[in-house]
Amino acid sequence: MRESSNPIAYLVLVLTTLFWSGNFIAGKFASTFGIPPFSLNFYRWLLAGLILLPLTYKEILNFRSEIFKNIGSFLILGISSITIFNSIVYYSLNYTQVINGVLLISTIPVWIIVVSTILKVEKSNIYQIIGVSLSLLGVIFIITKADLNLILNLDFNKGDLSMVVAMFSWAIYSAFLKKQKFKISQFALLEIIIIIGLIFLTPVFLFELNQGKVVELNKSFFMILTYVVIFPSLLAYFFYIKGISIIGANRSGAFLHLMPIFGAIMALIIFNEKFMYYHFLGVICIIAGITLSNKKLKI
Repeated sequence: MRESSNPIAYLVLVLTTLFWSGNFIAGKFASTFGIPPFSLNFYRWLLAGLILLPLTYKEILNFRSEIFKNIGSFLILGISSITIFNSIVYYSLNYTQVINGVLLISTIPVWIIVVSTILKVEKSNIYQIIGVSLSLLGVIFIITKADLNLILNLDFNKGDLSMVVAMFSWAIYSAFLKKQKFKISQFALLEIIIIIGLIFLTPVFLFELNQGKVVELNKSFFMILTYVVIFPSLLAYFFYIKGISIIGANRSGAFLHLMPIFGAIMALIIFNEKFMYYHFLGVICIIAGITLSNKKLKI
C-alpha cells in the first residue's frame, strides 16, 4: 500500500477510537438521564441492524447454508459482543466513572491473548505471561482503589466488577473472531452478529420493561440514541475496516490504545471526574503489560 494512503488510514482510525470512546460518554449521559441500559443497547442495535439490512440481506440469504453450518460460532459472536459486552458497559456506567471504564477496557488486548491461548488460536510466550500479570495488577489497582480495606471487606464497586465481565466478553468475541474465517463481507458479518445478539438481548430488554424501567421518548434519549447508532455502531466499524484495508490489522489495532486517553480527557472535561493516584498506578501496570504482551520472543 502506498505511503500516501497512510494519512487517510490514520485519520479514520483516530476517528474510530474517538467514536468508541464517546460511547462511554454517551453511556454515562444515559445513566444521568435515567435511560435504562439494556433498553438503550436494544434500540441502538435494532436501529443499526435496520440501517444495515437493505445493504446486506441479499448476501446473507446467499450465505444462509454457511450460517447454519457455523451457527455455534455466530451464537458466540453475537451473544458475547451485542448481548453481553455492550449491555454491561451501559449498565456499569450507572455505578462507576468513565475513567474506570475506559482504563479497564484498555486491557482487552492482553485478555485476548489469554483467551486465544485457551482456544489454541495462538501460543503465548514468557513476555505475554508477564504482560498479562502486570495488566491484571493494573486492573486490581483500579477496582480496589489501592485500598486494603476494600479488599479485606470485599466492598467493591459493582460497576467496576461488571466492567470486568464486559472486558472478558469482548476478549472472547475478538479471539473467536480471529479463530474463525467466514466467506462473507465484514458488513454482512456484522449484520448477522447484530441479529443474533438482538435475539438474546430481547428477553433481557423485556424483563427490564417489566421492572418498570421504561424509556422516556424525550430529546435526551433521541440525541444519545442518534450518537450511539451512527458513530460507535456504524461509522466507527466502517472506518476500522477501512483502516485495516490500508495499513493492516496489527498496525490498526495499535490505535485502540488511544481509547483510554480520549475517554479520560472527555470524562475530566465533561463530567469533572478526577484522575486519582490508583488510576495512575493502574495505567503504569496496564501500559507495561500491553507493551510486554506485544513483544516477540526471539528464537
